[in-house]
Amino acid sequence: MRIAYLINQYPKISHTFIRREIRALERQDIDVTRIAIRGWDAEVLDEDDKSEQLKTRYVLRDGAARLLTAALAMALSHPVQFYQGLGLAFRMSRSSDRPLLLHLAYLAEACRIQPWLIQERIEHLHAHFGTNSAEVAMLTHALGGPAWSFTVHGPEEFDKPQSIGLPEKIRRCAFVIAISSFGRSQLFRLVGHSLWPKIHVVRCGLDRAFHQGAASPSPMTRNFVCVGRLCEQKGQLLLIDAARRLLERGEQFSLTFAGDGELRPELEGLIDRYNLRNNIRITGWLSSEQVRQELLSARALVLPSFAEGLPVVIMEAMAVKRPVISTFVAGIPELVKHGQNGWLVAAGDVGKLADAMQECLATSPEVLERMGEAGFEAVTEHHNVDKEAELLAGIFRRPSRSLPELH
Repeated sequence: MRIAYLINQYPKISHTFIRREIRALERQDIDVTRIAIRGWDAEVLDEDDKSEQLKTRYVLRDGAARLLTAALAMALSHPVQFYQGLGLAFRMSRSSDRPLLLHLAYLAEACRIQPWLIQERIEHLHAHFGTNSAEVAMLTHALGGPAWSFTVHGPEEFDKPQSIGLPEKIRRCAFVIAISSFGRSQLFRLVGHSLWPKIHVVRCGLDRAFHQGAASPSPMTRNFVCVGRLCEQKGQLLLIDAARRLLERGEQFSLTFAGDGELRPELEGLIDRYNLRNNIRITGWLSSEQVRQELLSARALVLPSFAEGLPVVIMEAMAVKRPVISTFVAGIPELVKHGQNGWLVAAGDVGKLADAMQECLATSPEVLERMGEAGFEAVTEHHNVDKEAELLAGIFRRPSRSLPELH
């Protein structure tokens, strides 16, 4: 079977799960064409990402003039389909928080993609994320393209489902993938019960290579690591407040923020304000192997998120047998079990977060090892990339196009 994946930016340091999924699908004898809106000029750290960059076709690479040419060619050669797509773009703009011009740009991007799909004999188009990439896939289908689907990760899609037209996308696609049961429940809220069968759960997965060389927690390690983009939804500012409380309680520890992002200046300002430079460091973006090494050198992963889907880094921490301190948010409790493989606290509660970190510091090496083993068992059972790819491949191959489409 020949399918195409459409991603807004690919490859990307925070999208390694997409790369793993694509390669696992290829091991299921599915031929995957990579298409991305942007990313050809992005600096990538992993050799695997560099390889993916060479395999990817980029919609915006030739500039706006090429998009306009593609749109004009589609209007002249397939006027009925073009005006159907144009009408759909206008419809999507009505409830959107983005101007009409952007939706027309999405239509032009779809015009650019459609000939590629014909050229590659693509049978199905799948978009990752329910935002603009899903709209481009939907418009491509309106132009006469193949059946399409998309994966919803959250939390962005759940923050503004109506303004991104998520219900319309669900109604028009062949199927939708959610990465957790929680994510599926949020999609159920948006459409009628008759459409629920087209919403499936396929979890993000890890390959065997990430599990290799895992070590037991060291009793000497008092380092916490927080991995991810530095942004408001991850709760890192609260984590600095918790770190200050730990220091006031006389605890000796260190904290590493492995990542980068728009919140970094504010985080650094708060670190300086609290005089925590001796305890906290920010690494910037790291390769997958460097993230793995940071996890191995830590006592536990701390992720005090305010909003999430189901973070892949939690899976990665458990794969190297490190317990996790996180929050009762979205899909996280589906993997992190309080007292078994980590600690869960109420989101936004700095006191409880500091208590959990202090309890982790006081926990014996034997208990930490048992928690690490429990996490390892959970992630290898429920987040094996080849097992999940087999499930996803079965959905791609299923004649699920029988559900009526809206026009």
